Formats: sequence, C-alpha cells, structure tokens
Amino acid sequence: METKDGFDSRTRYHLFNMNALPKPLWTSCAVIAFLCAGSPARAQVATNKPATSAIRHHASAFTEPDPLDFSNHDGFVPLFDGRSLKGWDGNPKFWRVADGAIVGESTPQHPCGHTYLVYRDMTAKDFTLKFEMKIVGNGGSGFQYRSRTGVPWLSPIPAGVISNTGPVNLNWMMTGPQADFWPTRVYTGQFYSENTPMRIVAWRGQVVESFGEKRKRLMGSIGDRAELGKLVRTSDWNQYTVIARGGTFIHIVNGQLMAVLVDDDPKSSNNRPGLFGIELESIARLYVRNIWVKKLD
Repeated sequence: METKDGFDSRTRYHLFNMNALPKPLWTSCAVIAFLCAGSPARAQVATNKPATSAIRHHASAFTEPDPLDFSNHDGFVPLFDGRSLKGWDGNPKFWRVADGAIVGESTPQHPCGHTYLVYRDMTAKDFTLKFEMKIVGNGGSGFQYRSRTGVPWLSPIPAGVISNTGPVNLNWMMTGPQADFWPTRVYTGQFYSENTPMRIVAWRGQVVESFGEKRKRLMGSIGDRAELGKLVRTSDWNQYTVIARGGTFIHIVNGQLMAVLVDDDPKSSNNRPGLFGIELESIARLYVRNIWVKKLD
C-alpha cells in the first residue's frame, strides 16, 4: 500500500529508519534509494527536487522521428541522370528517355511480353531505394533488386513476342526480388520473386515470414488489400520506397506501408546481393524517374 509521501509501507519503513544507521552507511543507502526510485515521489525524496521536475526530465527522453520527406536524399546516389540511359542495359526497341524520365513502351503491334532494363553499374544487398513510377494503360511493371540476369526463363514466351523481339536475350531478363507495380490490379506494393518458384511471397497488406522456397507464414496484417489499393494512383506518379536489410524487406507506396517480408533462409535467392532493374510487362507505357539509392553494404 502506498502512503501520502509516495512510498509503499515496506519501503517507507526502511528508508525512514535509516537514521539509526552509521552516517557512511546511511549515505550509501540514500544513493541506492535514489537509483532504485521508481516513481516521481521517490525521486523527490532522494534528490530533494520537485516531482514535476522528474516527470519533465523523464518525458524529454521520448522523441518523434523526423517527418516523412520523400525528397530527402542525404547519403543517396542517383541511378538515373534524367537525360540518358547511362549505366542501363535493355532492348532499345522498348526503352528510351523522354521529359526527364525513363520510358518503357509495349504496344499491341510491338509487344514485349516481359522485358527488363538492367542497371549494370551497381550491385547491392542492403539499401534504401526511392523512385517515382507511373503507368498509362493496363500493363504492369516493378522494380527489381538483388536480382540476376542470364538465368533460364521458367515461363513460356508467347510466339507473338518472339516474332517481335527475336530469340529471348537472357541478359535482358531478370530473376530475383521485385517491388511490384500494377495499378489496375491488386499487385502494387507486394513482394514478388521474379522467375523463381516462390512467385508472390507477401501480398499487399501482409507481413510474412518465410524460409526461401520451403515455407511461408502470415504473421500479421497491415490493412485491407483493396483499401490499400485506393492509395495507388492510376496514370499518375507514385512514390515508391524499398528498404532491404539482411532478410527483411519493406515496401512503401505513397507513404503507406504495403508489404513486409522476413526471409530467414540465408541461402534464399532473396538474400543475395544483386542488380537493380525495371520491368515492363504486357501492353503499357511506363515512366520512371528520380531513382535514388542509399547503399549500406
């Protein structure tokens, strides 16, 4: 039971009977009482300062993070200069630069199927990536990271695509993690493993724990998949952030957390250093700009 001076009866008995102790021992006990004080009232007796001061001092230890600032690039380097495809490698039939953005375009007359623009000048494992992306049309895209090229393609390539592009060039096909982007469907924000048996590992709105290709389990919910989709802008710019640290992957779209994956398999293809790249899929016109990365490894 706590008394008016803020001490429970047992602590009060011991503290207020210290006068019977020798002075050096009394002083030691007073210091111990101060260090062990668990409430503002105890701190007041031990330090002879007002309780409100102790409360104010304790509260000052809690701070808020700096506000969300997508345009903050401290510690980042650009992957796109806004003028050319320097450092990038892809089929020129589908990729160009216009109005300060990378443009990928696939039309009914010239379909691409799946094609990728690969950034060859950096390999990374742990990083924070920021970019802006928009799609005009019903096709899809995504930003590859920790990815590889030259891996045999698992899905069949339509004959119409081969007749347009020629034999598949595996140097322009990417395998590995992808921050998915398909505004007209439910995929934007999810964690997708391109060209592997894992495929969709964490859908939009999910926190998932996995062990490579062997198993995955839902650990929590971020929100309703359809409601989160209302934050994705169609035919307009979207701000995308990808955070990769070890086996943890975080996808954020327009300031909203969309998907989290924790892959605990150290041998998983998700957990290897790799390349960045941009996917163009189906019939669409894709725009990407303001690509920045803060590499930590």
